[in-house]
Amino acid sequence: MESCPSIKNILLLDSDGKRVAVKYYTDDWPTLAAKLAFENSVYTKTHKTNARSEAEIIMFDNHIVVYKFIQDLHFFVTGGDEENELILATVLQGFFDAVGLLLRNNVDKRTALENLDLILLCLDEIVDGGIVLETEASVIAGKVATNSLDGSGSFSEQTISQALATAREHLARSLLK
Repeated sequence: MESCPSIKNILLLDSDGKRVAVKYYTDDWPTLAAKLAFENSVYTKTHKTNARSEAEIIMFDNHIVVYKFIQDLHFFVTGGDEENELILATVLQGFFDAVGLLLRNNVDKRTALENLDLILLCLDEIVDGGIVLETEASVIAGKVATNSLDGSGSFSEQTISQALATAREHLARSLLK
């Protein structure tokens, strides 16, 4: 387990430092108050930087934090002080790009909140229990899109072939009853 890179948390905050979507994978912050204090501290430390074109890296409270901003959203990935910054940056870029793909490059707070289910699924596809599973944005977005269509997606959000397949399943179920 020592050689396997691990993530402590992934944060998506708005331009005021408030939560949009967060996932913690360790008990470094055992209470909600500790988590909120960490998020506020990281936001306060980084919000005046210009991390829009490339990811920035800081050492903060014995953690490495990699972050990037777009419009009114701030993306953060945190690892331990012994973690490889390139791996953390790759996780951040995968999350950042996958969200961009899923939201059709309309990445802002309102759109993120309207599609919060996709963003949370995205986090689940990238990291599980702190272990990095996937960093390729197109693969992540593809899995999330597939999972969301398998759920209760409306017909208007499906392609013609998916709608026909869904209708065929409903017809088959009604005939078998």
